[in-house]
Amino acid sequence: MQLRSTRTRLAAAVTAVLAVTALGAGALATAPAAFAATSASSGQADATLPLYPEGYYLAGAGASGFFTYDRVDGITDLVWTPYDGGASKRLRHARNGGYALAGHDVAVVGDDSWPVAMQSITLWNMADPAAPGVDIDLGALGGGYLATLSPTSVLAKIWKADGTAELRVVTKNGATTTSRKITGLPADATEFSGSTVLGNSVLVRYAAGPPGARTGHRALVDVAAGTVTETYSSAKSGYNEDSGHLTFSASQVAWLDQRDNFETYVTSVDRKTREVTETFLGDSIHDWYYELVGDWLVYGAPWLPARAVSLTSGETRDLGVTAPESESAPSADGSAVLRGSRDADGDGLFRVAVGADGAPTVTKVAETGKPVPPLQIQRVHVPDTAKLDTTGGKVTLGWTLSRSDAYLDVTLTHTATGKEFTKRLTAPASGTLFSFDWDGVIAGVDAPNGAYGVEAEATLIDGTGEPVYQGWLMNVVRAANPHDYTDNGSTDVLARDASGVLWRDDLRDRPVNGQVASAQRTRIGAGWGVYKQVEAVGNVGGAASGDLIAVDGSGVQWLYLAKGDGTFAARQQVGTGWQIYNKISGGSDLGGDGRSDLVATDGAGVLWFYKGTGNYAKPYAPRLRVGSGWQIYNSITAVGNIAGTAAGDLVARDTSGVLWLYQGNGTGGFAARVRIGGGWGAFSQLVGAGDLDNDGRPDMIAYGAGGTSVYRSTGSVTAPFSRQTTLLYAGEGTKFNNVV
Repeated sequence: MQLRSTRTRLAAAVTAVLAVTALGAGALATAPAAFAATSASSGQADATLPLYPEGYYLAGAGASGFFTYDRVDGITDLVWTPYDGGASKRLRHARNGGYALAGHDVAVVGDDSWPVAMQSITLWNMADPAAPGVDIDLGALGGGYLATLSPTSVLAKIWKADGTAELRVVTKNGATTTSRKITGLPADATEFSGSTVLGNSVLVRYAAGPPGARTGHRALVDVAAGTVTETYSSAKSGYNEDSGHLTFSASQVAWLDQRDNFETYVTSVDRKTREVTETFLGDSIHDWYYELVGDWLVYGAPWLPARAVSLTSGETRDLGVTAPESESAPSADGSAVLRGSRDADGDGLFRVAVGADGAPTVTKVAETGKPVPPLQIQRVHVPDTAKLDTTGGKVTLGWTLSRSDAYLDVTLTHTATGKEFTKRLTAPASGTLFSFDWDGVIAGVDAPNGAYGVEAEATLIDGTGEPVYQGWLMNVVRAANPHDYTDNGSTDVLARDASGVLWRDDLRDRPVNGQVASAQRTRIGAGWGVYKQVEAVGNVGGAASGDLIAVDGSGVQWLYLAKGDGTFAARQQVGTGWQIYNKISGGSDLGGDGRSDLVATDGAGVLWFYKGTGNYAKPYAPRLRVGSGWQIYNSITAVGNIAGTAAGDLVARDTSGVLWLYQGNGTGGFAARVRIGGGWGAFSQLVGAGDLDNDGRPDMIAYGAGGTSVYRSTGSVTAPFSRQTTLLYAGEGTKFNNVV
């Protein structure tokens, strides 16, 4: 049968995850936050009454205020509203799978062990919302939550070693947790549930008897004395039949029953005389609610008027309150509250209490109105990993706020270097999604790979309230580039000037307005004039960034390992006798094993192949002779696999300015040369520059007195390059004597 839809909805809602976003490991519950509201929306609104937020469900009531809740997209908000007109408060809870329950003036937030029992709970005293929460670990006692008794104590069921259970009052004062056993229950009592506390008592429902033949019972417990004072039982008094809630007053105990013909009625028992009264409600199709207020039973159903019947005289009164939903809750002061509407004063929350003449009185205590939610970051639209090579170099970052009248300050921080990107997002034209496309740039250059802290702080435009904050962690990933020294995926070009100073130009990782552009120039250092050649050779030791080889005038070969931040480690000697070579070029995989190799031509025109080892201490294997006749060339450049064949390729320029393509065969040798074209004598330096435009193919930069050009690889053997303009080295065609 269908009973108590309000409590059914609440049970479903409170088991939802209340965390707005996950920040890795589960965050902890947070203290109550302010909940703003507009003026009441009814035409007969009483602006002096507190707000019952429109669209929210009734969750519970206390002596000083009431609880409401709403659930949207799996997110549950529990709101406390005081009767005295003070600010409403929202209880935020962020344990994954957690849920919240309301008990008189105390809110209970627990873990995700429903329906067994909450084992790790926090009590919030809503009558004093500035007070800190009280954490109680019931799991450490071998038990779980049953009912709230005070801001510092609960009734808990504790499991014993023999599989039976007992009830205990568990109290937390400061750092000390104490417990007292409740006596007077049968030894085989099990399957407990508890009511809202009234005075010094709480009503407990339990089952007893042998398995398969258990019957339902209720017990009134004096929590101060720690003992059962009254017991009640019935064939259908709550075990396997009654899903109705627990209710009692100073003079009555009541529960819901149902006959075999599905007629629903409330059984009430006079606590003094033990006289039993059955109040017929109707069939089980209706969603009945019922509360005890003194000697009066208050009950109703959706769209039916609330009624009160005297359990002593039988007098019945129409309370004049109707509602489309079954909304009622007992209060810790012995009254009850009903959610509904009354002809005289419209929609809201109504308190039913016993008046001075002993009859029930109905007082409107809250006015329905539209809530203005507090500023919150409700959802985060930030990927865990931003693969900028597959997203056109951009990633969309967004945050859904609870309100649009705000601005959002975003900070991206590269955790390894501390480099930051900041942006302020203003209110969107519509909706509450604050978003932008980040182009992967920090301080004008492509952002380095790695972890980024993504922080967002939202502030209301009018400056009221406290800003709200949210943090995320995002990993930026670009494809490795053998010509990258700053670990940001983009090509870095190195150039030595006449005074021996080495400079690094950090290019953008894709053309800007059709041009390859230098984003930043940085001075690496002086003293590089001692070398007759400096060459970019890719990573020779397996690191992410490319390295440098330099040969001095005496033929000593030196290795500069890149640190990944644009600088290099101290040089280390890796070879001698290199004065016999007039041209060297590296950074391309000519052997087809994924490692960067080196080639060199000697004075006799012999081309030698040095296979990469992957060991930076000895980066190259002994040389292998490739062929002779290379003295006809005044430039050789390892350009990577530009033709889409087996391995990396070489381009060689002859003395008449004709450029030739040598396709690598994957063993250090080459296929027959293919003529690319003439006129290449205009350039003093040809640089295998890696993938400049992010199309997956390596490209080439040509530097000369008449200007610098980029030659994009096409993948074609017969026409391997297409020319593209660049702003790199504009007007500096004679400034540098070694460009790599």
